[in-house]
Amino acid sequence: METELSKRLGIEHAIFGFTPFPAVAAAITRAGGFGVLGAVRYTAPDDLKRDLDWLHEHTDGKPYGLDVVMPAKKVEGVSEADVEAMIPEGHRQFVRDTLAKHGVPELPEGEASGWRITGWMEQVARNQLDVAFDYPIKLLANALGSPPVDVVQRAHEHGVLVAALAGSARHARHHADAGIDIVVAQGYEAGGHTGEIASMVLVPEVVEAVNPLPVLAAGGIGSGEQIAAGLALGAQGAWLGSLWLTTTEADLHSRALTAKLLAAGSGDTVRSRALTGKPARQLRTEWTDAWDDPSGPGTLPMPLQGLLVADAVSRIQKYEVAPLLGTPVGQIVGRMNSERTVLQVFDELTSGFECAVDRINRIAGRSQS
Repeated sequence: METELSKRLGIEHAIFGFTPFPAVAAAITRAGGFGVLGAVRYTAPDDLKRDLDWLHEHTDGKPYGLDVVMPAKKVEGVSEADVEAMIPEGHRQFVRDTLAKHGVPELPEGEASGWRITGWMEQVARNQLDVAFDYPIKLLANALGSPPVDVVQRAHEHGVLVAALAGSARHARHHADAGIDIVVAQGYEAGGHTGEIASMVLVPEVVEAVNPLPVLAAGGIGSGEQIAAGLALGAQGAWLGSLWLTTTEADLHSRALTAKLLAAGSGDTVRSRALTGKPARQLRTEWTDAWDDPSGPGTLPMPLQGLLVADAVSRIQKYEVAPLLGTPVGQIVGRMNSERTVLQVFDELTSGFECAVDRINRIAGRSQS
């Protein structure tokens, strides 16, 4: 499963795996793909350094990358406390009422929320980069599109390629103009923040818009056949995120959440602003329903919503409150019906890819069998 891009990066398979778990990222890289560690949860530079040390030691000298969240425009002099002060009391009360309705206990005294969206704030991401560029990362991806110009320049000075996610051809052209090296065309089906256009339509539009820049197909991809389809549409690889959540190397800290993912069908997700303030696909729960209910106060813009619900999400996860328990995940969750190792997933992806290529060759009359 080689393309020009995979050869350029020195990987066997053009499969790029985004994950918040170092063990998963390392396993993806060792399996011949390209592991990309999500950095948004690392608010302390020392924590990121610890996990990058581990990742570097467990990738057998093979390449890996980092995914950060940075707005393209720099905002000076705004602290987390300043942002917190913007949250209306009515929204705070709505959170308290929703948690009380479901009997969600408080966190133990002295235990801080383990889920803060401070990683959405630019200075936190810059601190992450100060750590990351001390490691031989080969790719820096940004989930909010093109990072600031100076960040792109800094990455290139370190010999690091820069990728940015795009939900439309217009966004993709903006990335190309900003000096991005790789565009990830992420369709509506994907987990996390998505646009309005489905992958089958989006990928060829983006390929045409930014040619000759390489494009990765993302959103709704969880089989080798789907990877083959993405390459047939002009992509030079596939960007997979949700599929790794139910691998044995993933550390969700919740058997209840894993069980919900394994039981969910492709129709059990929803694009909601409940988590961060921007539309993000996630499991549909009574928590997302409450925020999307017209009778409620409505969500706040990013990063206010993420800060507002941080403590609540930590409590829901800690006590595994099933009706409210969810996670960002794409429509491919319908295929995630068993726990497998990352290597087993790779075996299925590569065998499915070979079957798809053979099928097309037979249709085209080129089969040797």
